[in-house]
Amino acid sequence: MLHIVLFQPEIPPNTGNVIRLAANTGAQLHLVEPLGFRMDAKDLRRAGLDYHETASIKLHPGWEPCAATLSGRRMFALSTKNSRVYSSVTFADEDVFVFGPETRGLPAELLDSFPAEQRLRIPMRPDNRSLNLSNSVAVVVMEAWRQLGFAGSA
Repeated sequence: MLHIVLFQPEIPPNTGNVIRLAANTGAQLHLVEPLGFRMDAKDLRRAGLDYHETASIKLHPGWEPCAATLSGRRMFALSTKNSRVYSSVTFADEDVFVFGPETRGLPAELLDSFPAEQRLRIPMRPDNRSLNLSNSVAVVVMEAWRQLGFAGSA
């Protein structure tokens, strides 16, 4: 199982989209508080449709408890500031992908705590700031799942 971590997500529809992605890929979603919305937000439920019941979601009160839960797994931090392209990695079962909040990305001190080879980026045109969070998660998770032979799919 792959693991998706949204560190302090801010926009309910993005998290709802990631909930739907997690349900459809079998990934486990970890949400790190504080969240920029309530878990019963209408926008969150609308974007996630009826997948909230089939997705595996864990809520963590902060980064340290989340990291402790995922201890022993290989963790990748995603940021536009990184130099290594996500598609250059051979992913493995139980890998963890950590994404930052929509408006500011991962804090520098958190990003710097990852080894350089585990800091990844998604290529894009140089004159743009970033991709949408839920799109970024989908790009990386689908590549990892593809490499794992779409394990568990029909």
